[in-house]
Amino acid sequence: MPRRTALIVEVPEAEPAVGELRLQHDWSAARGVPAHITILFPFADPDDVDEDALADFFARFRPFDFVLDRVERFQEGAVWLHPEPSLPFVDLTAAVEQRWPDHPPYEGIHDEVIPHLTVSDSPIDVYVELPIASRAHEIVLIEEDESTGRWSKRRAFPLGGG
Repeated sequence: MPRRTALIVEVPEAEPAVGELRLQHDWSAARGVPAHITILFPFADPDDVDEDALADFFARFRPFDFVLDRVERFQEGAVWLHPEPSLPFVDLTAAVEQRWPDHPPYEGIHDEVIPHLTVSDSPIDVYVELPIASRAHEIVLIEEDESTGRWSKRRAFPLGGG
């Protein structure tokens, strides 16, 4: 399996509410991916990632507050938490895709990118105390270890340069 990377916003404030559920029902949690909202997956091959370009790029965006305000379900069954506002996540994804057009979100299989924090890959009943307040202040580059399939943080890029 080739090594992969992703760009995410970690949401540590959600871990107490959904951490155990994610470990049981979300493939990525069991492989070391924290509670997060994806900005771009998959991203570039790990050997091709230009970290300086990413740092300069994300420094142009301002940090922003958001809340996870409701539980939603995708038609195929995945259960997720909705971030409000969602538009800053959509804007970040669109900007990254415009800057790195060879890496469309989710390999281009979805017509619309819907920001979300996955709780379960399959339909389950989820009762979570909401809202959960958070702040997007950095974009985290995570990388998959090809031998173990585990993901780890490679580098964080502050929004707004600080």
